[in-house]
Amino acid sequence: MTSQPAASRRTLFRGVALAGAAGAGLAACGEGGGTGGGGEETPSAPVDLGAADEVPVGGARLYREQRVLVSRPAEDRYRAFSAVCTHQRCVLSAVEGAGADCACHGSRFDTETGKVLRGPATKALPAVPVSVKDGRLVAGGDA
Repeated sequence: MTSQPAASRRTLFRGVALAGAAGAGLAACGEGGGTGGGGEETPSAPVDLGAADEVPVGGARLYREQRVLVSRPAEDRYRAFSAVCTHQRCVLSAVEGAGADCACHGSRFDTETGKVLRGPATKALPAVPVSVKDGRLVAGGDA
């Protein structure tokens, strides 16, 4: 009966353990696999975001707690998107000009269309229903 030397068995087991850890790490880096915020990506029930006039005409506002990005291209027109980055699910961090940024990996999205302006994200932000009721913005659900 032949036996393997102890050193090569240890090397084999160490390699298997490292491969498993590397696989778990890579899985977390895939499209949609990150842990940048967890929870639901968009409100499933209507959420009151506050006064509609808090979003400037021609600008946008980020509602991080509610995970919603709202733009206002015209006086009585609003558009809303999920504020969860489509790369690794981090909540967007800031709005600057016509773009919204994700601080996790540098993705940037157009605030009026939700389209990717800069990767690594490759998918646009999903639209979220938004309406104005009694001067207040309501997003999500059947808003």
